Amino acid sequence: MTFPVYFDIETQSTYSHVGNYLVSGNSKIPITNGIPRFVKKDNYASAFGEQWKRYRLTQLDSHTGQPISEDRLKRCLGKAYHQLSGKMVLEAGCGAGRFTEVLLKKQASVVSIDLSHAVDANKNNFPINDAHIIAQADITQLPFRKEQFDIVVCLGVIQHTVNPEITIKGLYDQVKKGGYLAIDHYTHTISYYTKATALFRFFLKRIGPINGLKSTEWLVKYMYPLHKAVRNHRVLQAMLSRISPARSYFQSHPQLNDKIQYEWMLLDTHDSLTDYYKHFRTVGQIKKLLEKMGAADIQCNYGGNGVEALCRKPS
Repeated sequence: MTFPVYFDIETQSTYSHVGNYLVSGNSKIPITNGIPRFVKKDNYASAFGEQWKRYRLTQLDSHTGQPISEDRLKRCLGKAYHQLSGKMVLEAGCGAGRFTEVLLKKQASVVSIDLSHAVDANKNNFPINDAHIIAQADITQLPFRKEQFDIVVCLGVIQHTVNPEITIKGLYDQVKKGGYLAIDHYTHTISYYTKATALFRFFLKRIGPINGLKSTEWLVKYMYPLHKAVRNHRVLQAMLSRISPARSYFQSHPQLNDKIQYEWMLLDTHDSLTDYYKHFRTVGQIKKLLEKMGAADIQCNYGGNGVEALCRKPS
């Protein structure tokens, strides 16, 4: 499969591979660990990079023994899920590769990008080969010509970018005519405001990625036993989840064993308390944006992390 070429959006020219660099005019992009780096080493997503390096296996279906990531991708892609074989897929915000694993299993040709050095964790899990390439790039300044991908997938990411509307527009631009865009986004919840998440974030995102990781691990060490103690009491678990800053999956994924439950709490507690940006949108706002962009066959509903949307670019 021929992958999309890297494209300099400023000079409107393609990059050439010269040694350990991609070169386009005066632009010189370093290739480190086999991955082109279109962004600075340190950026607002650095905490996520440390997170995925530490927990690079945690959410993989092959690690949990449960099809949690596969089921989520299947739900978000709808009928497009059954069309993945042989398709060119842009996975925007790949993290360590929970969805990379599923996409490759479905025999898609996958281009995985992430703003953080989570790309290195992704490569460790799923090496670069004829079906998979990786780049460290900004989701709002993707180094590809427009309309090169059959399917663009972006799950668990857009709410953490500077401007969600600009992000969604940029992703839609990458979709071929007749292709699909699958996204999700946080929405407002009562628990976000009752558990003082904003207060924790104010502190944790100011102490650096390493210290933030240590702090959330300390928090989970003391909160996990409380959640486990009420795991079989639905009302008590719901009440605790309303005030606890730790993310628990005893109710939503009871099939996970205790070791995996603890890993997921470590991962997602850090994820929810150290993100630099956290935006919320309603179904109506996402649907209105997709309509404004000219998308067709729009499906937009509450589910998963908040709002899930699938649309097609008219032929």
